[in-house]
Amino acid sequence: MSRTLVILKPDAIQRNMAGRIISRIEDKGLKISAMKMVYLDKRTAERLYEVHKGKPFYQSLVDYITSGPIIAMVVEGRDVINVIRKLMGKTNGAEAEPGTIRGDFSTGIEKNLIHASDSDESLRRELPIFFSEEDIIKYNKADESWL
Repeated sequence: MSRTLVILKPDAIQRNMAGRIISRIEDKGLKISAMKMVYLDKRTAERLYEVHKGKPFYQSLVDYITSGPIIAMVVEGRDVINVIRKLMGKTNGAEAEPGTIRGDFSTGIEKNLIHASDSDESLRRELPIFFSEEDIIKYNKADESWL
């Protein structure tokens, strides 16, 4: 069982898409082991996006992620980083395949509803921004052996 961090961005919250996106994650057989809704302050947003510092779109990422509440989640499952990345679709919603979260619900590259760690390295950097180990609930789902 592996973990990833998933963030539902301000547009997901403002567009009332959180429930639908969370349902897709759960329908895939993945387990949510921590979740919280927060406003990110500028300092925290800069920490989240530090890998993009110096790029032309960096400031707009920070401005956008701090523009409204977000939902941060720890999601667990087999090969969960790759599974979530495929479930999300390409970063640019206009290019994302139908059937993916972004392909079905987004047309842009910045306001694209969802973020998830793209590697174990990113997860190790991003997860502590939102959750401590004590925040993550350990439990077994009845269908885990099937998925």
